[in-house]
Amino acid sequence: MLELCALSGTLILDEDGLYDPSQFNDRLVLGLKGTMSEAELHVLRARLLGGVLNKARRGELKLRLPVGLAYDPLERVVLDPDQQVQQAVRLLFTTFHRTGSASATVRAFQAQELLFPRHVWSGPRKGELVWGPLLCSHVLDALHNPRYAGAFVFGRHQTRPTATGHEFRTLPRAEWPVLIRDVHPGYISWDEYEDNQQRLRANAWAFGADRRAGPPREGPALLQGLVICGRCGERMTVGYHHAQNRLVPEYACKRERVQREQPVCQVIRGAALDAAVGDLLVDSITPLSLETTLAIQQEVEARDAEADGLRRQHVEHAGHEAEVAQHRFKRVHPDNRLVADALEAEWNARLRELAEAQDTYERQRAAAQHSLDAEQRATILNLANDVPQLWRDPRTPDRERKRLARLLLEDVTLLKTDDVTAHVRFKGGATRTLHLPLPVPIGLLRKTDPAIVAEIDRLLEEHTEGEIGALLAARDVHTGGGVAFARLRVRDVRRAYNLLPRYERLRAQGYLTRHEMANVLRVGPETVKAWRRQGLLHGEAADDRGNYLYPPDQPKPRRYAHNKFGRAKDRAVLM
Repeated sequence: MLELCALSGTLILDEDGLYDPSQFNDRLVLGLKGTMSEAELHVLRARLLGGVLNKARRGELKLRLPVGLAYDPLERVVLDPDQQVQQAVRLLFTTFHRTGSASATVRAFQAQELLFPRHVWSGPRKGELVWGPLLCSHVLDALHNPRYAGAFVFGRHQTRPTATGHEFRTLPRAEWPVLIRDVHPGYISWDEYEDNQQRLRANAWAFGADRRAGPPREGPALLQGLVICGRCGERMTVGYHHAQNRLVPEYACKRERVQREQPVCQVIRGAALDAAVGDLLVDSITPLSLETTLAIQQEVEARDAEADGLRRQHVEHAGHEAEVAQHRFKRVHPDNRLVADALEAEWNARLRELAEAQDTYERQRAAAQHSLDAEQRATILNLANDVPQLWRDPRTPDRERKRLARLLLEDVTLLKTDDVTAHVRFKGGATRTLHLPLPVPIGLLRKTDPAIVAEIDRLLEEHTEGEIGALLAARDVHTGGGVAFARLRVRDVRRAYNLLPRYERLRAQGYLTRHEMANVLRVGPETVKAWRRQGLLHGEAADDRGNYLYPPDQPKPRRYAHNKFGRAKDRAVLM
């Protein structure tokens, strides 16, 4: 600005006097004043930030509170007086504790058609509390916010100016300037908050470089995320392959590979391992089946009652809003038609919301009551009577088996040598060691029974491959892969076990081809073929393509008459 004013001859005026930037002395005075003003602004800002920080260290700084918390008239932080809001926040934490995943919490709210409150911080409705569908960002914000645990925190986020705008960064807990626990009431304890953070980190590790357990998935791998490599100590990943129309898990450790061409650390098939660990868990929890049944029953009833109460409060809130809108409409003067029309439209909107809330409440209540009576109570009774039967029931979801395994197991260390050694570590510190034989290679599992191979070898003396396939299929005999026999599968078995084909077997016995037989009989090859069809020559089928071989020691046919034109008839008799 000083350069532009000096070039254009513009004077600068302040409360102390008039200055000409083209003059050295005036320009020097203006530069000193600008530097002092900038330093003064910096000092003022530093003092203001210092005052804010000192107030925050005492826990007295008033900050924006998340939904579910509010300030009372004495500026103290308390739970939101709205019981519906409290119930929704508590249900969020309860659902996450039950499911162990933010996305699963969202799905649970969506399945029961529950709404979640949030504050509007911008726009014409700034400061209002609105209800809407629960999003994954809402769940993560609530789980990461220490205010719900009754703690005062300041400086969790840092904003720095950049060339393109501002950079927003979340600081780790060690860099938070202020953290004071148990300052005000909360929805969860600090230990529960720590446990939630650990769960979220485990869920994130499931997709990151340091792969951990993660939430239980739908796959059949029982030990997903719990397996540790006994060679390098790293977490093992889970893969699946199809075998006999079902998914078979496979645990692999790939930490030693620098390049993709290098071999993996170790790969262990998980079908037998999961079965052995499952039997161990069943044996461990059988004495506690009654306690487990009662705990599950209480959890189901409490969860349904909590969700039902939240939906009922939502209906009551919608009814109150409808009554307020009706009262406003009735108080308007009839001459104010524009105001009356707007209030009537608002009243109708509130009535529609009330009807939707009542319909949702009745539908979900009926569904929850039916599910509890028909399915969940039967499942609970079966659990009390026979835990192993429930564990092995194919209708039991794999996710539920994994949840139970995670409640009891800390990790499982695998080492593959002459056998598979599994060191199972329970939550309480107890350990068990399992020794499993190495899995049978897939080639041996799909290998055809030697007795069937011997039978095929015997049948090749008298039948072709197609005939053998039909005979074995009629006997309901299957290959090692469980497939019915046919001509091509008989051929594959013959080639795999180096069995002599029928053609070579007949040739070894001295059988002649059609051309060789024609030379012996001194006739054409087609004549030999015609005589075989007429039954005058005996031929053995050598394959399924219509090729025949002929025994050398058989009677020879001869022509016996001529027709009136002097040609030999196509008839022959045996000599």
